[in-house]
Amino acid sequence: MQMLSSAGRRSLFASPRETVGQQNMMQLIQLRWIAVTGQILTIAYVTLAFDVRLPLAAMSAVIGGLVVLNLFSLCRPRKLGEVRNGDLLVGLLFDVAALTALLYLSGGATNPFVFLYPLQVTVGAVMLEAWSTWTLVGVTTACFLGLTRWYLPLSLPYGGVTELFRLHIIGMLICFVLDAGLLVIFVTRINRILRARDARLAALRQRAAEEDHIVRMGLLASGAAHELGTPLATLSVILGDWRRMPVFRDDAELRAELEDMQAEVQRCKTIVTGILLSAGEARGETLKVTTAVRFFDELVADWRATRSAAALEYDNEIDEDARIVSDTALRQIIYNVLDNAFEASPAWVGMQVVRDGETLTLTVSDRGPGFAPEMLTQFGKPYQSSKGRPGGGLGLFLVVNVVRKLGGRVLADNRPEGGARVTLQLPLAALAIGEDDERID
Repeated sequence: MQMLSSAGRRSLFASPRETVGQQNMMQLIQLRWIAVTGQILTIAYVTLAFDVRLPLAAMSAVIGGLVVLNLFSLCRPRKLGEVRNGDLLVGLLFDVAALTALLYLSGGATNPFVFLYPLQVTVGAVMLEAWSTWTLVGVTTACFLGLTRWYLPLSLPYGGVTELFRLHIIGMLICFVLDAGLLVIFVTRINRILRARDARLAALRQRAAEEDHIVRMGLLASGAAHELGTPLATLSVILGDWRRMPVFRDDAELRAELEDMQAEVQRCKTIVTGILLSAGEARGETLKVTTAVRFFDELVADWRATRSAAALEYDNEIDEDARIVSDTALRQIIYNVLDNAFEASPAWVGMQVVRDGETLTLTVSDRGPGFAPEMLTQFGKPYQSSKGRPGGGLGLFLVVNVVRKLGGRVLADNRPEGGARVTLQLPLAALAIGEDDERID
């Protein structure tokens, strides 16, 4: 089915979402902030509570480097686009280097916080590709081995080995709490990201299946329209010949019936032409520049011409008009909504159009039986219909998909006073006049 100019296609990409790589980078940034806060608190506690002399200037420089890295990384996902596996690996390697430097300045492998290395590896195993994770394992193992030989020993004011052992046990407890807490926070958030990604993939697969269904329906409709064109043309020729025959020309009643038949044949040909235009054929004839008010006024006039004019209560409340592109596909989906409402409630159908900022909102109401609860949960799915006919529900299925393609949405509910209500929200940007459309009028 044909869309409304290039503006409609651009609307599909109007609301970009963060990718999984960008979300992983944000998780890494948050973990780094937690690590920086924990390092500052630990250094302050050890220095003030146990009077342990540490190279504070050098350690402050390392922590300051982590803060600068985090500030840079905070801007990176939004300014440079997609975050790749290599970007995450580099960030984790910087974290490993900072941890190694801090451990080197505070006792090396004898420092119980050396067991923060497994936390880095766990983060890498969740975020990175397999080869990157093994690279991180090799780097952390080499750092651990290096710290067993090269490090600055802790300078304890008193207590000797006994005090060192007590500090080691306290440090192991703190390290365990940090490892456990950070792992729970991190893994929980990563699982939430993965679940959201899986949900998006499932929605994309569902959308692809629905669009494939629409393509097949379009091909079927186009083929049927082509096949119907020949017999309709033949009927039109035959009726034209009959009009010139004396038996029809001299009989007013037969002549009136013949004119009715010609009008119906012409209507069928118009419907067939509309199907071909909606399927994308004769593209140059289907677009025209109009305004929002005129588009809906003409649409309602055409609908009333072939249905009960008294049944439709039309209320156009667009206070600020806008130039838009009129298209057969858009007209057809609105016809579908009106036809469904008219079938459910022949005595009254309400249609209201309003403009709210840059959005056109079209509401169609009826006084019929309303939607069943199961219909509301499956609204817009193919073959979901309350009419009980084979193949029912395709009209609303097409409505939902065409409006979604235009960047809008379709809402359905039951009116408090009885009956159903369908609301179409269409962004004006999707109906706006493109550069190619300016020449069409």
